Amino acid sequence: MHATRQISRRTMLKATGAAAGAVGLATVATPSVAAGGAFAHPGLLHTGADLARMAAKVKAGASPYTAGYAKLTANRHSQSGWTPNPQTIVYRGVELRPRSTWPQNYGILYNDIHAAYQNALRYHVSGDSAHADTAVAILNAWSAKLTKVDGSADRFLAAGIYGYQAANAAELVRDHPDFELGRFQKMLLDVFYSVSEDFLVRHNGTPTPHYWPNWDLCNMACALATGIFCDDRAKVERAVEYFKSGDGMGSIKHAIPVVHDDGLAQWMEAGRDQGHSLMGVGLMGTICEMAWNQGIDLYGYDDNRFLKGAQYVAKWSLGGNVPYTPYASLDRRPGIQHPTNVAPADPAQMRPVWAMVANHYTKRRGLSATYLTQIAAKAAPEGGGGDYGPNSGGFDQLGFGTLAFTRDKATDTKATPTSATSPSVTASDSRPQTAATASASASASTTAGGGLAATGSGEIVGWTAAAGVTAIAGGLLFLRRRDRGRHGAS
Repeated sequence: MHATRQISRRTMLKATGAAAGAVGLATVATPSVAAGGAFAHPGLLHTGADLARMAAKVKAGASPYTAGYAKLTANRHSQSGWTPNPQTIVYRGVELRPRSTWPQNYGILYNDIHAAYQNALRYHVSGDSAHADTAVAILNAWSAKLTKVDGSADRFLAAGIYGYQAANAAELVRDHPDFELGRFQKMLLDVFYSVSEDFLVRHNGTPTPHYWPNWDLCNMACALATGIFCDDRAKVERAVEYFKSGDGMGSIKHAIPVVHDDGLAQWMEAGRDQGHSLMGVGLMGTICEMAWNQGIDLYGYDDNRFLKGAQYVAKWSLGGNVPYTPYASLDRRPGIQHPTNVAPADPAQMRPVWAMVANHYTKRRGLSATYLTQIAAKAAPEGGGGDYGPNSGGFDQLGFGTLAFTRDKATDTKATPTSATSPSVTASDSRPQTAATASASASASTTAGGGLAATGSGEIVGWTAAAGVTAIAGGLLFLRRRDRGRHGAS
């Protein structure tokens, strides 16, 4: 390889201080939106400081980072020999109407996205440019070919989940000299965001409360990630406002409808099943983390409502008893199908959703979160796509939270989101800023801080709103069945 090519690849992540300086971070407990110009990059699930911390901790042999990194390197998706298989149209879900069948090929997409993300993350920890090159090759191949996400109603799941994941993979290599940034931004906007936005506005032509929370949450995640990746403030603001007060079931007071007297807050899908509740915690955590890295505190919104909901799911998933308010007792209308108790939970069922949430509340904020702490320890070291079964549910989260989100306890735990770039990097600093080369600035402390439930159409049920239920903030709540093969159930 030509010498200049080697140099350019080693310096792919240039100092991002200019972007950081352009973002005026609010200092109030719950800023509405980071003010100012372009967003800070990298600034989705991982900031420059986060990447530097991972590299430094692994280099120092610190636990549990080394165990988390071992999970990454052992995953087949993180190997630099991965070859992408881009498609022109990705289909998810099967319609039952005549002449409307198509081969479901969305597994190709999510496998390639996870390979891109894992190789990019591995590059930042190890400094091996072969992994960056592989991630770029995968992402470029898809942006050169993909024109549409299609299928049954499950296409909205595909757009939401794989849209936010693709943005996160690309964010880690956006400054690579070979990465087709503009083309990838166009693909995000035209192929993924357009479908997600349509769902959040129209909900596939159904009454707004028709779908379970995860449908909204994954599309909110896509909208937020796309807005940040494309430096589109209006899209970010809409996603943030939907999180706070959207009509759909994914807005926080619908997804977490009841705050109980014991301080736990009931997760809406807890009456349905454990797998989708775990998915919901992961999606809401993803939204909160990406927002936090741009100076927007959704983690703390409404008196830490997400913390209370995540604690509820954690305690329940550990096998503990949790309070449950049947929806019928809130709705008080006869003849409505509804869950009457919290669904059974298997303490052995795990998804890589806990490290990110637990570390935010206990390490960044210094808050007590007993159940989150316990379940994060039980889930560690968290793996990623390919470690939790071969089906789509095993790829709903990018994962590797033990490596990526374990952090030392902050000395200042006030709820003030920080910049998405390392404070040691200034606008005039032109040194290479890969995580590996920046690792000396991070602490090297050694202190530690199957298939899953399908996300598409299965036993298809949905929610319809019940008006005038103040206890659930504009309230949801009744269950009705739909025909199998139509509007999916995640």
